[in-house]
Amino acid sequence: MFIEQTLQKNRELVKAAFVLHQGGKLLPDSYLVDMDSLLENAKKILEAGKKEQMKLFFMLKQLGRNPYIGKKLVELGYEGAVAVDFREAQVLMKAGIPIGNVGHLVQVPDDMIGELVSFGPQVITVYSFDKLKKIDEAAREAKVVQGVLLRVYDPGDMLYSGQTAGFSLEELPGLLEKITGTLSHIKVRGVTSFPCYLYHEEQRDIMPTNNLKTVKRAVELLKSAGIEADVINTPSATCTRTIEKMKECGGNCGEPGHGLTGTTPFHAFCEAKERPSVVYVSEISHNFLGNAYCYGGGYYRRSHVRNVLVGKDLEEAKRLQVIPPSDESIDYYFGISRECQVGDTAVMAFRYQMFVTRSDVVLLKGVLSGHPEIIGVYDSMGNRKVV
Repeated sequence: MFIEQTLQKNRELVKAAFVLHQGGKLLPDSYLVDMDSLLENAKKILEAGKKEQMKLFFMLKQLGRNPYIGKKLVELGYEGAVAVDFREAQVLMKAGIPIGNVGHLVQVPDDMIGELVSFGPQVITVYSFDKLKKIDEAAREAKVVQGVLLRVYDPGDMLYSGQTAGFSLEELPGLLEKITGTLSHIKVRGVTSFPCYLYHEEQRDIMPTNNLKTVKRAVELLKSAGIEADVINTPSATCTRTIEKMKECGGNCGEPGHGLTGTTPFHAFCEAKERPSVVYVSEISHNFLGNAYCYGGGYYRRSHVRNVLVGKDLEEAKRLQVIPPSDESIDYYFGISRECQVGDTAVMAFRYQMFVTRSDVVLLKGVLSGHPEIIGVYDSMGNRKVV
């Protein structure tokens, strides 16, 4: 999906993948992250956010919940992270990384709420009154007032399978009255939904979804109840271009994840300010019935993987087609459209979600200067490996 853009904008990263693998520095099933480019992208997004007065929480789950990256982003000036689920919150708390938002796609389990409230996230996203009561109890015990975001929905909104949740606009006025009347240690700071922005192929641009309309209507309902929303969280595909659209269409809080590495769908098809900074490295394992097979482990069903570069170095590498495993199968291998030399390097650039893989995450520095060095090797849960 991203191989052409990566070759054009970050050829040195692709070259580094061949050099490091052929030099015995990498095992197959490794994601390589060009940290210099990532931080350069992050700075551009942060500067755009400050210019437009947007609140930005970085997302690390795509990058394997990596605490090293999180600390670098905080040093750069980001307020904190968005923890997409409670396991990511555990990694962030252990590493001492500030949490901006937690609970959006996966609610915080009851037994973790007290610990989390004591840690002090800016907001906890909630979509059931039962969870609001638990947070209120924990905040009362901790002698704090905890900020919350209400996830909202309306018929016609896009709700991904496995993520269905939210308060309906119809029930919102009654819910707000119930919250203000019974929960003394919670402050409703705003609303959210997902996804509020997505890339559209026809327009070749990042565009608002119906979910954004729902969020904006919810903000008005809060205002009618005497609540001024200071966090209007409108995530998905957050990058410098999305921030421009947020200024035009609505929202004041984004969550750059793939934007940090220049790997949103917008980056695959359009000229963007961010540079692609991730590639996937494997190795030819064997040939079978006219096809080569390289080691898997990093496949994500929405990766849109299409092409692979195979060879011992970039200059001699052949561009071939990838035959991904079927969605119901374990990704032991990626198929390749023709036979190849066993032991050759295979480099791909596709849409990834490292936290759902069993891959190594290899952080690099010095890529753009042509002198790549490995900073560290991590597993897909953010734990540093001894190599």
